[in-house]
Amino acid sequence: MNIEPSRRMWWSGGHCHRCLVLVSLLICSEAVPISVDKTKVKLPEEKVQEPPQSVDTGLHYDRYLREVIDFLEKDQHFREKLHNTDMEDIKQGKLAKELDFVSHHVRTKLDELKRQEVSRLRTLIKAKQDLEGGKDMAVDHQALLKQFEYLNHMNPHTFEVEDLDRLIRSATSDLENYDKERHEEFKRYEMMKEHERREHLKTLDEEGRKKEEEHYEEMKKKHADHPKINHPGSQDQLKEVWEEADGLDPDDFDPKTFFNLHDTNGDGFFDEQELEALFTKELEKIYDPTNEEDDMVEMEEERLRMREHVMNEVDSNKDRLVSLDEFLVATKKKEFLEPESWETLEQNQAYTEEEMREFEEHLAREEKDLNQKSVDLQKQKEELERQQEQLNAQKLELQQAVEHMERLKTQKVEPPVEVQVLDSDGGNAAPVPPSNSQPLPPGHLQETPTHS
Repeated sequence: MNIEPSRRMWWSGGHCHRCLVLVSLLICSEAVPISVDKTKVKLPEEKVQEPPQSVDTGLHYDRYLREVIDFLEKDQHFREKLHNTDMEDIKQGKLAKELDFVSHHVRTKLDELKRQEVSRLRTLIKAKQDLEGGKDMAVDHQALLKQFEYLNHMNPHTFEVEDLDRLIRSATSDLENYDKERHEEFKRYEMMKEHERREHLKTLDEEGRKKEEEHYEEMKKKHADHPKINHPGSQDQLKEVWEEADGLDPDDFDPKTFFNLHDTNGDGFFDEQELEALFTKELEKIYDPTNEEDDMVEMEEERLRMREHVMNEVDSNKDRLVSLDEFLVATKKKEFLEPESWETLEQNQAYTEEEMREFEEHLAREEKDLNQKSVDLQKQKEELERQQEQLNAQKLELQQAVEHMERLKTQKVEPPVEVQVLDSDGGNAAPVPPSNSQPLPPGHLQETPTHS
């Protein structure tokens, strides 16, 4: 069932691959690959591995985070301290104090990275203000930079111990909340999809609604009709990967060899991305991108659920990594050998009817607010048009008054010029009035000058 692109959620790192917390990234960079037991199975021909690509954490400061990590790894002292420091001590910021002992070259580069990041944040703040119509307003960057807790905004020039401590704490906290936020986003996606389906039904007549409901139920039934899904992380599930993906005999299944085969970057750990890759075969049983009834956004949510379940069962120290020891311990548990059945998404609706009701009420309030804003804007438009008409009328009156004054200037009569006419004796006769002068009334004879 398709949803318009604006409603879709796109997942980072190849639709749902998240990275580790900062400390995990640092530790993985130096882990030593574990040798593979080749006595039981014939392994595929070994290929030259390229360095693992940096995976986008999904954090808005991902680039800054990775660049800081890259330069810290270049300092020998820091690397040694890293591998001798307890995980909990790293999270509590004790490792950050070792920044004082890194080389001058690395510190200089870290200073430069921080200045670049502060400059980037200031540009973003200014751009946001411009979009909100405050181009002429003064910007208090120091106050606005407080919201970015992963760096010390009071010192925008140099990278200090506090900056590394803030970066570790922020990355740890943000990544721990990342899955929770994605679950909430998926829930909203599912509720919006259902809301739009219900709204579409309202536009149909009775016969049309009946056909649409029948089609909807048919798609649900087709989607639910799939092979049995193995419990994620169970022996049955991993053996299926061993046989179908690796091309090996299931009777020769060996947990240690399996681990090394699928530790794709050879760092001695299963990270979240490597774990999620193990579930592809299971997900292909349920989802096919060519089928109308299969939603690929739901497939990625299913992948996330599987990965979270395995992490909760196997990752005993909660560092968001599965070590070989943790993996081998898990393979001896009853849950691995005799797992319960796995309930897929269609068996676990993402929202309750109460949540759906609240969601639709929220949408109704938003729609009402938007409609009211639309009415208010229309009134403002009409008022502005009325004021414009008044201004145009006043402008026209003023223009007409100016034109009238100009006409009066040009039509103003000059004083008449008297014309002297000679009489028959050659003397001056009475002046001849202008042609447009009126005759004098009786008894008002003009005086004629006498000759001396």
